[in-house]
Amino acid sequence: MTDVPSGQSAASGESAAPGAGAATGAGKGAVAGPDGRLRCPWGLSSPDYVAYHDIEWGRPVRGDRLIFERLSLEAFQSGLSWLTILRKRENFRRAFADFDLEAVAAFGEDDVARLLADAGIIRNRAKIRAAINNARAALELKEGLSDLFWGYANPPSAPAPVTGADVPPQTPASKQLAKELRARGFVFTGPVTVYAAMQACGLVNDHLAACFARDNNIDSNQ
Repeated sequence: MTDVPSGQSAASGESAAPGAGAATGAGKGAVAGPDGRLRCPWGLSSPDYVAYHDIEWGRPVRGDRLIFERLSLEAFQSGLSWLTILRKRENFRRAFADFDLEAVAAFGEDDVARLLADAGIIRNRAKIRAAINNARAALELKEGLSDLFWGYANPPSAPAPVTGADVPPQTPASKQLAKELRARGFVFTGPVTVYAAMQACGLVNDHLAACFARDNNIDSNQ
């Protein structure tokens, strides 16, 4: 396969994470790459995904700015391939002040116009406004966005998925966290988007059982 299309939730229109069960090759187990190491199938679909899979996805990420970045990018992904977002990530970081919460929360209409004219990102007015809104909402959290997220982490003993079909697009925990975020004023944070962020930030470990990265849980605070 040449790419991993985003899985879709018919009810929400959200996009699933790269490794979600709705993705291409969902029924496959871990696959050996050119280096002989077993990986989740989606992690071999492009050079960009190999690096993302091996170094970042599923590793613990902590810190309000970093969680905000992942959550924002997952929201921008909705309806698109994650590969599209991954290739534009540095552009997003420049456009959104490296996802500094106070800086993004201070964005006004001039910034919205600037972002809508920036061909390096996804120029979607609703998603741009959502990122600004969510920065403001995050600043209102007494416990901080990172601590709120990590309160919904799966226990390390959770069973490992054997094939991509074992990886759900959402979970009861992601539904609860999405509900909590909505109650705190966040938007564009449905349970599928939230679960993708949980996967990306290592709150759950959805690397397949035989994947070499399954036990590689060093923090990825990039």
